[in-house]
Amino acid sequence: MSETNSSTTTQPGTATPNTPRTVLVTGAAGGLGRAIAEGFAAVGDRVAIADINLDGARSTAEAIRGTGAEARAFRVDVTDLASVTQLAAEVAEFGNGSIDVVVNNAAIYATIKRSPFEEIDPAAWDLVMGVNLKGPWLVTRAASPYLPDGGRVVNLASATIFSGSAEWAHYVASKGGVVALSRVLAKELGGRNITVNALAPGFTLTEASYGHMENAETYGVDRGAIKRASQPQDMVGAALFLASPGAGYITGQTLVVDGGRQFI
Repeated sequence: MSETNSSTTTQPGTATPNTPRTVLVTGAAGGLGRAIAEGFAAVGDRVAIADINLDGARSTAEAIRGTGAEARAFRVDVTDLASVTQLAAEVAEFGNGSIDVVVNNAAIYATIKRSPFEEIDPAAWDLVMGVNLKGPWLVTRAASPYLPDGGRVVNLASATIFSGSAEWAHYVASKGGVVALSRVLAKELGGRNITVNALAPGFTLTEASYGHMENAETYGVDRGAIKRASQPQDMVGAALFLASPGAGYITGQTLVVDGGRQFI
């Protein structure tokens, strides 16, 4: 499942102060996931790059290692319990016993066909829910034994859950579920001093977004308080903050990062 094979299982542990944290980012072969992974690496964390696209994950990991940071690529199917269980064990080994931060970014987005809710194929609905909602649940479940006191979970939702988006019921509903899941996980993991929050990006220019619609560069810009398109790097600061020691008393919350297109 990863670039290296291992037959050993690492027991849960706790990172010591002043040592790099181990950060698992799913869906990090490109787009927001890659930008977020690079952001954690830039502040000195070791980063586990997980994606169903192993070649893409390796590309991200190689780019990060080129900056002098520590990174490793792993292949994972976030909808499969066995796959995420193996991933968690291997990432914990990579992290000397801990997974300090989990960023659940993997999602289906650009390939979703827009349809009126009456016409959505149930199989398409199940696929979107499987990756976008079941995925964060399974990954966090598998990582839980390795999350130390003070661990962090950041789940990627979407600002569309507040405004709705016609003919996109499966995507919007899946991301609304991510917010609800984050609140439940915050309650269940809070006793271990682990925070769980959701990051809700607005429309952001990624490879997927360019393939999703025409005129992506100008879409919604006139509705924002900040009159420019969102870039993947705009999400990095928010992710780093929610995973930081300074956010240790913030949990179960949803942080919208959309340039002021809507105020919550």
